[in-house]
Amino acid sequence: MDLRHLQAIVEIVRHNSFTRAAEALHVTQPTISKMIKNLENELRIEIFARDGKRVKLTDAGEAIVRHAGPILQSFDNLVTEINDLTYLNKGSIRIGLPPMAGSSFFPPVIKSFQERYSGISIRMVEDGARRIEEGIADGSLDVGVVLLPVDETAFESFPIVADRLKVILHPSHPLAERSRIELAELEGEPFILFNNDFALHERIVRECRAIGFEPRIACESSQWDFIGELAAAGLGVAMLPETICRAIPPSKARTVPLVNPIIPWQLVLAWKRDGYISLAAREWIRFTRDVFASSFSSSASSST
Repeated sequence: MDLRHLQAIVEIVRHNSFTRAAEALHVTQPTISKMIKNLENELRIEIFARDGKRVKLTDAGEAIVRHAGPILQSFDNLVTEINDLTYLNKGSIRIGLPPMAGSSFFPPVIKSFQERYSGISIRMVEDGARRIEEGIADGSLDVGVVLLPVDETAFESFPIVADRLKVILHPSHPLAERSRIELAELEGEPFILFNNDFALHERIVRECRAIGFEPRIACESSQWDFIGELAAAGLGVAMLPETICRAIPPSKARTVPLVNPIIPWQLVLAWKRDGYISLAAREWIRFTRDVFASSFSSSASSST
């Protein structure tokens, strides 16, 4: 039994005629009769009761028709969806974005992508880079923006942003007028950090421990702008990427480069190395790679 048999049976019932069913399927009447006879022989059942010119289903035939409708509908939906996806008229992408990356770099990218592919829906999940990496690994996300380093055996990726951290302080802080601040100078200061879902949390804690002190964490948040506001209010010191610090008015807080060590903030778009990537997701990867490659080349040319 195959789809052609199901189509033939459904058309015979719909038209109440072998002849009209054959016309609908663009075959001859003997051809459709032979198809039904061959199927009956294969299944060792009767599908239609022979009763003169009337078309009457047997119990087995009714069972076939009852299941044939959903099967044929699913097949039609599959063909339509494949055709839509082939021409990128339809599809969906699940993208993980950390709050800083989402607000700072992706609104114009998403806008341009959806102007070109209006039928593709984008579901964005805002979370920390660590949780996003887990989502890509378990398949709940198609792609996501994560912080380097990533496991290259598990993920493929390309660079989006190369930045470094700056220290955010209240204007009256003793270190606020410095041209640079070493991490060791922040020992004993109350730290305002992202929570544990963010890779940047562990990165900062690890660097503090590496030079011999345990950071005193006064407050944690999942929102970079709130972290900046807390530091500006004098509740502690924060560390955010230089790109983000540009949005903080000097009248509210000072932002000073962090050195010794310099803590990089390097974002990549990552996806699972092994596993199925939908056509829509593959196009998103290609599209964003082109956009960020252009921005990197423009930055390089302007700095020379």
